[in-house]
Amino acid sequence: MQPNRILNAKLAGSLATLGHTDVVLVTDAGFPIPKDANVVDLGLTAGTVDAMEILRTLRQHMFVEEVRFAPEVKTEYPSLYKQVQEIYTGSGASFIPAPHEELIEKWAPKAKVIIRSGSLTAWANFALVASTDPYAWFREDEHIEPLPLYKERRRRIEQNEVPDFA
Repeated sequence: MQPNRILNAKLAGSLATLGHTDVVLVTDAGFPIPKDANVVDLGLTAGTVDAMEILRTLRQHMFVEEVRFAPEVKTEYPSLYKQVQEIYTGSGASFIPAPHEELIEKWAPKAKVIIRSGSLTAWANFALVASTDPYAWFREDEHIEPLPLYKERRRRIEQNEVPDFA
């Protein structure tokens, strides 16, 4: 057993295959999952394992450049929005609104892995767009100018920016 590592073998293996722009979808207990999806079902019983716990764990194990979720989270469930902000503060990730229908129709089919939680929390569905380490790819000793996307992510990380919908 490895300390501070994901113990679920399927989840750990799925995360190891991620490349830049691959999608991980974290869902609540009732999300309609496509029949051919690569699913890691962590929902043990109603209410466990919680989607926020999954997001906290993923934050430690993957780089994320976009977090897409329903705009209602901010307006109708501000405590959930605050939790998501806390998780991704200083990560460099952008928050981008994605209506529930878009998560179902666009993001679920393109997800490389879908992680189903046992959450019974309204709007607890999140599409995470994987990224790379914005410091590893463009090093100062190589004198190569980072792409604007990497510069912006670095700035948000260095300023410990709290993400918010644009």
